[in-house]
Amino acid sequence: MKDYVIYTDSCADLSPEMLTELDVKVQNMHFRLNDQEYLCTADEEELRFHEFYEQLRQGGTASTSQVSLAEYMDTFSPVLAEGKDILYIGFSSGLSGTVNAARLAANELEDRFPANRIRVVDSLSASMGQGLLVWHAAMMRRQGNNLDEVADWAEANKLRMVHWFTVDDLVYLKRGGRISGATAAIATILNIKPVMHVDNEGYLVAVEKVQGRKKSLRALFERMEKTVDTKATDTVFIGHCVAKPDAEYVASLVHEKYPDMMIHIDDIGTSVGAHSGPGTIALFFVGSER
Repeated sequence: MKDYVIYTDSCADLSPEMLTELDVKVQNMHFRLNDQEYLCTADEEELRFHEFYEQLRQGGTASTSQVSLAEYMDTFSPVLAEGKDILYIGFSSGLSGTVNAARLAANELEDRFPANRIRVVDSLSASMGQGLLVWHAAMMRRQGNNLDEVADWAEANKLRMVHWFTVDDLVYLKRGGRISGATAAIATILNIKPVMHVDNEGYLVAVEKVQGRKKSLRALFERMEKTVDTKATDTVFIGHCVAKPDAEYVASLVHEKYPDMMIHIDDIGTSVGAHSGPGTIALFFVGSER
């Protein structure tokens, strides 16, 4: 089997330890905080996540930008020059143009390196939903599957990576233009929390509204109960934006019902957190459908 490298981007929100364990490489993404640009890296080298979210709480403004064609060329070229192929699993095209830039780079580089191949998979996923797809791909490679077998599996199963999100404060969705100021104000007064998911087109959409934080956290688990594929899900990912106790509460609900599942809790980085804000909680698993 020809050697190949699995790449993703920093939106996958996989920890440095997990990336090392999986032998997965990362294309870092960019974000701006109060008009200063940073790279979002798994090791939080340029800005710690808790500092980022604290500045958001204090009224700071944040935005994100996609990875450029040139950056992908610079990332992929040395790998191809070593004679290795590449599987790139990228952030949803419904939320970013990043994966399209990766495709353009792949087309150009395959002309330059005709003996090597790049497979680009649009995960149609975000955060650790994307990370869960990458995790499964890395497990398949570890079991001896080749590039095409893993890429084909990822394409066939990516819409089974189920995402359920809730946020604690709608002001961040308002700043990002996802809801109106009036909607955010009314929801805040009534203590309304949205329950959202990533749909089959890779967009983040609101599904229901519940009153109170605890109910919104339980709603994530209740949604999981309806569609989880217990035969395919032995690992559950839970992400949070500086809200670990709430993530642990969701984990306790999962563990009580499904005690044999491995649960991995980690931080949601700036690529998603810039738009959802501190207090975001997300639950990811393999389901029969999204």
